[in-house]
Amino acid sequence: MKQSPQIGDRITDKSAPPDERTVRSWIGPEAFEHWVELQSWIEASYPGVFAPEWLYGGKKRGWSLRYKKTKAFCTLLPAYRLFSVLVVLGRAEREKFEERRYSWRPQLVKLYDEARAYPDGKWLTVAVSSADDWREVTELVSMKRPPLSCG
Repeated sequence: MKQSPQIGDRITDKSAPPDERTVRSWIGPEAFEHWVELQSWIEASYPGVFAPEWLYGGKKRGWSLRYKKTKAFCTLLPAYRLFSVLVVLGRAEREKFEERRYSWRPQLVKLYDEARAYPDGKWLTVAVSSADDWREVTELVSMKRPPLSCG
């Protein structure tokens, strides 16, 4: 008997990357609005810079949509009834984050403080379920690479 998906479960069918309809039904309509809005913002703010690429991370991590030029920009993580974005903050971005430490929302500062530091930076997985979450994610990625146009 197949177990029902739990909140946060990833899309793990490795036969093919998920299409838009699959992502929408998996993460839910509200989360999907944030998903589409973020993709549109990236496309408008960084025209022609990124070619998003679906990556399969195995049974545990499932599918993710990575935006990368030479360095990783961000990775969109579709999960059951949940949408998160992975942002790796390198040394320069961590300094910028610290400069603005008291302007970020407490939840993000806590996430940042609790994130383990790796040689390539701190890996933040930010759940996006509100306009405030969305705005902070766009600010985080803008620290990594300033937008080319006002998206």
